[in-house]
Amino acid sequence: MEGDMKTMDSEQLREYAHKMVDFIADYYKDIETFPVLSQVQPGYLRELIPDSAPARPDSFQDVLDDIRDKIIPGVTHWQSPEYFAYFPSNSSIAGFLGEMLSAGVNVVGFSWITSPAATELETIVMDWLGKALKLPDAFLSTGHGGGVIQGTASESVLVVLLAARDKILRKVGEDAIRKLVVYISDQTHASMQKACKIGGILPRNIRILETDSSTEYALSPELLTKTISQDIALGLIPLFLCATIGTTSSAAVDPLLALGKIAKSNGLWFHVDAAYAGSACICPEFRPYLDGVEEADSFNMNAHKFFLTNFDCSALWVKERNALIHSLSTKAEYLENKASQENMVVDYKDWQIPLGRRFRSLKLWMVFRLYGLENLQVYIRNRIELARKFEDLVKNDARFEVLSNKYILRFAVGAPLTEERHVFAAWEMLQEKAYALLKRL
Repeated sequence: MEGDMKTMDSEQLREYAHKMVDFIADYYKDIETFPVLSQVQPGYLRELIPDSAPARPDSFQDVLDDIRDKIIPGVTHWQSPEYFAYFPSNSSIAGFLGEMLSAGVNVVGFSWITSPAATELETIVMDWLGKALKLPDAFLSTGHGGGVIQGTASESVLVVLLAARDKILRKVGEDAIRKLVVYISDQTHASMQKACKIGGILPRNIRILETDSSTEYALSPELLTKTISQDIALGLIPLFLCATIGTTSSAAVDPLLALGKIAKSNGLWFHVDAAYAGSACICPEFRPYLDGVEEADSFNMNAHKFFLTNFDCSALWVKERNALIHSLSTKAEYLENKASQENMVVDYKDWQIPLGRRFRSLKLWMVFRLYGLENLQVYIRNRIELARKFEDLVKNDARFEVLSNKYILRFAVGAPLTEERHVFAAWEMLQEKAYALLKRL
């Protein structure tokens, strides 16, 4: 391989990594010049890239040129300041540097012994984040619970559903799985239904409770109580309740305290999905949205949505870590080591679906270290203020309304590069489209 890129060489890494960082920095510098939504047609890339891998290596510059000319046109630019779809997917310098370091050391930290720092840093930063959110002490590593970084909220809800399922089946017998019932609202993320499919919950036993504008699309405690009572009368077994702080469709906030008390009195596992809006609750003025979280058995928020931490970094806390471990632990001779066998350490392989795991805690740690809580709070408040300014623009135009239960335009502010001018430009574009549409009516 003389003259070619080596598999690993510190000086060659330094040379090419500098070029890649320059490429990425230029991408961010020019990101406003790209259309936010990729303009390519399905299958475009097959016409531009050979149908088999090269026998001989290409030059690094040729690869960069292809990225610029062939890959970037097929990218929807989630980090664009003019991106207002779905939900924020924040990147930041600190998050990027942490991701770079994680890729650089490239550990596979499934157990403590495979890289002690990966396990111990994750435990520490999850406690940091839990304290920033003012979660109950029961969710911290100092008690029977603790936090773990999953890839996505979909993985988080799956592992706690499995823990809840196995916990109750140990009491009532495995044959009772066909009687287990899960309760969600019609605003709950679709990943909950996928988790039920994987977890063996029968589709007919998923209760999708209807919401409406009278409660701002929050789950009704009265409807939940009535539905649970009906299921018990039918001989079914209430298993799991998922509440949401900031639903994807409508940003609805479910009443945690009331729902939690219902769950506890009926023996349900109570999970709180705050993937979207949870980050905002590090600000004292938004923390009341989490009131009642003390009733929950598990809590999840995505640091990669609104916390300047590059994807993927989904933070999950549980009050009873043994419930996860009993459900997900695996034993094999090649995994044995003294620290694990003597229960001296945490092995996060037993808190998740896969065996292998990345050193995700590095980027969350660097976000905390390089920004600090005060600056993170300022950042979140600024994004929310931009959203409020957009709301004011809508309210001041008679052609638009801020409402629900009708076909609506959903406008999500959250990209780190977004400024007031981008919000105003988006509003002007919407006004132009509305004018053209109304003119045809």
